[in-house]
Amino acid sequence: MPPPVRSAYRAEMRAARTAAEPQARWRHLERAHILSQPWPWPHTANHLAMLALAVRQRDRREALGQVLRIIVAAPGSALGRYPEGNTGRARIGLTEPMPVPADLAAVLAAA
Repeated sequence: MPPPVRSAYRAEMRAARTAAEPQARWRHLERAHILSQPWPWPHTANHLAMLALAVRQRDRREALGQVLRIIVAAPGSALGRYPEGNTGRARIGLTEPMPVPADLAAVLAAA
């Protein structure tokens, strides 16, 4: 993971841990997910953080969706087979590409 992407990823993960509101936590985890997709370990770590939040919130559907995503995250990243821009949530299709926010696209393009 190039340093500018790593820095942005870590900032989003840190913001997710410290956000007071659950929706803000999810938003930061989703942004971190977009940044992490090309790299197997950060991508998987992001889904582990999503699973932990889903369990804390007692959201069974999200937790089960994250378990599936944890299984496929590293292989998908390693093979370059991931839906660009996908936020990583269970309510979003596993293979559904989505628009990448402009600020994150700029970070990824600079790497």
